[in-house]
Amino acid sequence: MHLRPFTPFALAACFLLLTGCSPNEPSSPPKTAGRPVLVIGLIPEQNIFKQLERYEPLARYVAGKTGTKIELKLLPRYGNIIDNFQSSGLDGAFFGSFTYSLAHAKLGVEVLARPMSLDNTSTYHGLIFVRKDSGIRNARGMKGKRFAFVDKATTAGYLLPLGYFHDNGIPDYKTYLKETYFAGTHEDVVYDVLNRKADVGAAKNTVYQRLAKADPRIPGELVVLTRSPDVPENGLAFRKDIDPSLRSRVRDALLSMDRDPDGKKVLEQFGAKRFIETTNADYAVVLKYVEDLHLNLANYDYKND
Repeated sequence: MHLRPFTPFALAACFLLLTGCSPNEPSSPPKTAGRPVLVIGLIPEQNIFKQLERYEPLARYVAGKTGTKIELKLLPRYGNIIDNFQSSGLDGAFFGSFTYSLAHAKLGVEVLARPMSLDNTSTYHGLIFVRKDSGIRNARGMKGKRFAFVDKATTAGYLLPLGYFHDNGIPDYKTYLKETYFAGTHEDVVYDVLNRKADVGAAKNTVYQRLAKADPRIPGELVVLTRSPDVPENGLAFRKDIDPSLRSRVRDALLSMDRDPDGKKVLEQFGAKRFIETTNADYAVVLKYVEDLHLNLANYDYKND
């Protein structure tokens, strides 16, 4: 498929078509009387076209194996998954680790499975990084600087920096730093620091490393100051009242992909070796972060300032 350049207005229109709603009037996708329709949300880990390119083959495969129709809904920011479960008829989503912890506490969603990467890891961790020529080497050097977060509903892009400042005796980062903002995606944070829009940034290692392989300026000009503990890779979770038999069919389709020739091809496109079963116990490290920071997931304000 050949893509023509997009104007800002055309891009916005394309996004609305992909998400299936207008900014002011979210609507639930129609449910057919025949094949069950599953509406799955995708968080903005990278730009919308890359997200579709990665997830559409997986959605087609699982739909074929389970006798369902799967519609992907691209969301403009991480916290929108919480809102859209309540307003736009989402049945499930691929959640980041902190977003899942929030959704489980607020909505009762339950995780099914997550991918194991080609390097045999099923986790990621957060990074805090700066330009090598910034002179910043620790928390003291960040005073009066500009910090780029991803979103208040991310582990790597927000929870890690909160923990980092807490551990370094900084109770209020807003007064310690000159300016903070939410870039929206991990990719944007990396490039904002690289291009000097921000002095310090936080993002997940898998995105950082993928970008570094494609752009030699990133390893050449940026340096990582610290990393978080490992947390579960983005996992698929469903709302609590989903049909149990449908939930089981989707889980079984994902967990058996690596034993099916067609499934292996889709996994290769997706960038994973296989899917593994995932439970709430896998998120204990995230909950430890939350506990140490005295956050209450049930009433946590996930909307960016």
